[in-house]
Amino acid sequence: MAAAGSDGEAAALVAEVDALRLRVQELERENKRLDKIASRCTCGSKDDSASTSPVVSASLCGSNQESKNIKSHCKGHQVGVVSHCPKRLVALKIMYFGQRFYGFASEAHTEPTVESEIFKALERAKLLVGSRKESCYSRCGRTDKGVSATGQVISLFLRSNIKDAGLEEMQKAASKFIGEHDYRNFCKMDAANVSNYRRHITDFNISAYDQRSNYDELWAITIKGSAFLWHQVRCMVAVLFLIGQGLESPCVVDSLLDITKTPRKPQYNMAPEIPLILRSCLFDEVNFLCSSEARIALIEHLKDEYHQYMLQAAIFHEALSCLSFPASYEERVAKIRTKSADSV
Repeated sequence: MAAAGSDGEAAALVAEVDALRLRVQELERENKRLDKIASRCTCGSKDDSASTSPVVSASLCGSNQESKNIKSHCKGHQVGVVSHCPKRLVALKIMYFGQRFYGFASEAHTEPTVESEIFKALERAKLLVGSRKESCYSRCGRTDKGVSATGQVISLFLRSNIKDAGLEEMQKAASKFIGEHDYRNFCKMDAANVSNYRRHITDFNISAYDQRSNYDELWAITIKGSAFLWHQVRCMVAVLFLIGQGLESPCVVDSLLDITKTPRKPQYNMAPEIPLILRSCLFDEVNFLCSSEARIALIEHLKDEYHQYMLQAAIFHEALSCLSFPASYEERVAKIRTKSADSV
């Protein structure tokens, strides 16, 4: 019995040693992998080099797709870049007290610096558009450890809330609708009455309208097709609006038209119904008749309605021009100083 017990303990020890040996081998492989990653790391370099890295993002169609984003290294922290966002060049005037900083410029092994804190703040605010080189980053000067500043200035491209209407992108996406496609992802499903969701679009054009004001410019989207599904036009236009705002790329239309890739319609809001007009319905060998009296009466009625809406628009325009906002504290002080100087 004692011999049997000793044999069992020996076998257990051998098994434990084998397990430890395998664990050591796994750790050695992991160590080699980490060494390779560390050898490619540029976090400590003075040049702001950028490397591409795939970032998974959720698209409108609900499936995950890989889009190449750039990650820049700003002394110890990584910055995710969204390249399609609008941007503009800005100059920032900065005040800082240097007692707790190792100077202004970011250098290796000298945290914190004013520059590194600025980029961390810009990252948290989601304002960065690329690496420092891509953002055309520049500074007026650099200060040493402990030195303060009340008027330091830096400039770089940042994300902007001034959104351009991406008309070219919208027209590019609109052209993808032309032809015969399955539009089940661009309509409200009516399974009780509709089994075929294929429709043929012959023309899809975006053009400037001849009406504009000081505040807005009107554009018209003209769509021609053999037939349309329930809410198909409003759904197509809604996706175009997302593309025009830079929230989606034109390729999302391809994804939504591919029912094997996107078998179910994603959730998104339809375009409003007020601007939508059913312009005409055409039939072969059918001519509609309208008497001259009825035509004249209809024209006069539409003119009256048009003038009424023009009058309402003029009233709202006048209301907008009459709006005044109280002057800021700085403006009031400047006005008082100007009056004082004139009186002297």
